[in-house]
Amino acid sequence: MTIHLCFHGIGTIETEREPGEARYWVAQDMFHRILDLLPGRANVELSFDDGNRSDADIALPALLERGLDATFFALAGRLDDPLSLSRDDLQRLRGAGMRIGSHGWGHVPWRGLGEADARRELIEARTVLEEAGGAKITQAALPLGRYDRRLLRRLKEARYRTVFTSDRFPARDKAWLRPRYSVTSDDTAESVLAILDGRAGLGGAAGFGKSLIKRLR
Repeated sequence: MTIHLCFHGIGTIETEREPGEARYWVAQDMFHRILDLLPGRANVELSFDDGNRSDADIALPALLERGLDATFFALAGRLDDPLSLSRDDLQRLRGAGMRIGSHGWGHVPWRGLGEADARRELIEARTVLEEAGGAKITQAALPLGRYDRRLLRRLKEARYRTVFTSDRFPARDKAWLRPRYSVTSDDTAESVLAILDGRAGLGGAAGFGKSLIKRLR
C-alpha cells in the first residue's frame, strides 16, 4: 500500500481563486519539515495540484535537495497566468525528473459536465499540457475531488492510465483510481508523521465506503 501526500500551494497565497483556498496552502518552513520526514520511505508518493507558481519556485528546489520526486498536476487554462506554472516551468519540472499530469483547464469539478465541457477539460487540456511540457500525459487528478461512475467511464475512455482522487486512505499499488491525503494549513510534521506511520485512522471502512459510494452513484 502507498501513502500519497498531495500539496496545493506552498508559502503565502496571494489571491484566492476559490473561497477557502488558503486552507490548502502550507507554510514554507512546515513544508520543509514535512519533506524531511520522507527520504527512505519507499511507500510514499507526492503530488501537487492546481499548478501554482510555488510548485516551481519553492517545491522543486526542496524536492531536489532531498532526492525526492513528484507529479505536478497543472492547469492548461492558467499557463499564461503569472501566479501559475508556465510552459517554461513545465519543461523545467520535467527536465528535473518530475512528472506532469493534467488537472484540466479551469479548475472546475469534472462531475456533471456536458459533452463539450468534458472534452475541453479531459482531452483538450491534456493536449495543451503535453505540447507545453514536451511529453505524453497519462495521469489526471480530479479537481476538488468530485467524481461519479459516469466521470470515471469518461476518463477510461480518454485512456488515462491513472486517476487520483482526494479520498483519504492508502492506495493499492498500481490501482487505476488512487486516493490521496491533501496536506492543509492545519497539518504539522507530527500530524503527517501519524499518517505515514498508520496512526491517523486512514484506510478504515469509512474512507473506503465514501469512495465506493462515489464510484457507484
